[in-house]
Order: sequence, then structure tokens, then C-alpha cells
Amino acid sequence: MNIGVPGKLAVGRVKYFGRHRGEVNSSAFSPNGQTLLTASDDGCVYGWETQSGRLLWKLGGHTGPVKFCRFSPDGCLFASTSCDCTIRLWDVARAKCLQVLKGHQRSVETVSFSPDSRQLASGGWDKRVMLWEVQSGQMLRLLLGHGDSVQSSDFSPSADCLATGSWDSTVRIWDLRDGTPKAFHRKLEGHSGNISCVCYSASGLLASGSWDKTIRIWKPQTASLLVQLKGHVTWVKSLAFSPNELWLVSAGYSRLVKVWDCNTGKCIETLKGILDVAHSCAFTPDGKLLVSGAAD
Repeated sequence: MNIGVPGKLAVGRVKYFGRHRGEVNSSAFSPNGQTLLTASDDGCVYGWETQSGRLLWKLGGHTGPVKFCRFSPDGCLFASTSCDCTIRLWDVARAKCLQVLKGHQRSVETVSFSPDSRQLASGGWDKRVMLWEVQSGQMLRLLLGHGDSVQSSDFSPSADCLATGSWDSTVRIWDLRDGTPKAFHRKLEGHSGNISCVCYSASGLLASGSWDKTIRIWKPQTASLLVQLKGHVTWVKSLAFSPNELWLVSAGYSRLVKVWDCNTGKCIETLKGILDVAHSCAFTPDGKLLVSGAAD
């Protein structure tokens, strides 16, 4: 779905992407918004042309349901995670698997790339956060501290920090700078439910969404809460800041997609009834909002 700039929100074309042989667990847009990835319970990752809805590829290899997928910031790679305890790194141009990353002991639920696309972070049901080198596939760091499944992750714009959200109801900010202790991190507390998504803004603010139906925007350097956003009727599945940081878009595990004013904390737009479940929301570099999900 392609939507105009907030303040002039109008729902544009809605494309339907079929052919999955299992439930779709995750979807992700390429940095330019032209390609959509979907991760399915059928063990495959699908690539679609956003405008036409044309299937570009269907990629097997995982031996279990695919839980999550994400493009690298440079658009050259994407990663997929699975219940088979692995992460697969794929080349976009050739639709070919480059690396299979092994180290997690249970289902891998989240993956994120560093801003320069050279590192990868993963987390899952084993409560572990792992940092990987993309080119070699080697694990660089093992980050321990969460008390339950790690479900979301995002690198800071400077790549100095990694934010992870867990079912222990906390967000952890891991210091990745050279010379810092491996386990040094800040804990952001306040949510009363599982953390389902985290997202950095271009200037380094951090948003977290939770099963408690709220969103919190933090200043992670000081672990201070800036604003709390309330209005979703179900848990919050995906978050995205607009490029100018004026707006935050949130997709709930429902038919609702909300647009928030980051300064006031007020909801300025609610998109209803477009999708049965909104999986992901993202902004293109020119500020257009893209939303994907499931529809019956």
C-alpha cells in the first residue's frame, strides 16, 4: 500500500500478494520501497515487485517456518530467520544464499543490519543476542542479559549501540564501541508487556512498541522517557519514524495503522480496515508511507 505524506493521507493502491503455502509471519520493504519481502510458515522467503505485485523469487533452504526478514540498508542483501535456529544471508541481485549463520539454540525471531550493512544482530527464544560480521559470517559478540525471548532489534544511526526488545518487558541498549565490556548495557523499563518492536530515528531517538498496547519514545543516552503513545487496541507489531522525524507510524496486530505527532504524542491519523493484520510499516526516502500485512 502506498500512502501520501501525513497531513494529506490518502490510501492509494492496495496490492495482494498470494501464493504463500503457510501463514506470513513478517514482511519488509527494500530501502527504495520497490521490493517487498515476505517470510512464511511454509519455510520460504518471497520477493515481490511492490508496484506490480509480481513474484520475483521464492527461496527455500530453511528447514522450519521463516519468522523474520529484513533488507540491508544498502539494499544489496537481505536476511531471514527461522525456527530452524539459523539466519540466512541472501544476495538480492542473484536471489542466492551467501551464508548460513549458526549459533542460536532456539528459534531466531529478529535480525537487523548495522547502518553500513557490515554487521548483523540477531536474537531469539534462547534469550541471546548475537553480533555477526556479514562478509565472513563469523560471530563477533554474544550479548547476554535478557530474561526472556528477544523479539526485536535495531542499530543506532551511529552503529555505536544496539537496541533489543524482549518478552522480559525491557529494552536493552548495548554499547558496541571498542573497549567497552561485552555485557555493558542500559535497561529501559516501563512497559507492562512483552516488547514486540524497537526502532531508532535518524537522530537517535528510540521508539518501543509492546503487548501492553502502548508505544514509548526514549532518549536512550539518558534512558529517559520522552513521551508515551496510547491508542492501539491490540499489541503493537511495527514502528517507523518519518525521515524528518515529525511522525511515527505504528501498526497494531489488528486492522489499525496509526500516525503520531512525535512532538505532541497525539495520534493525527488512523487508517482502518485496509488490512486484517498489519505486519510492517516503512517510509521511503521521499517520505511516502508503505504498509504491508495480511488480508483475508
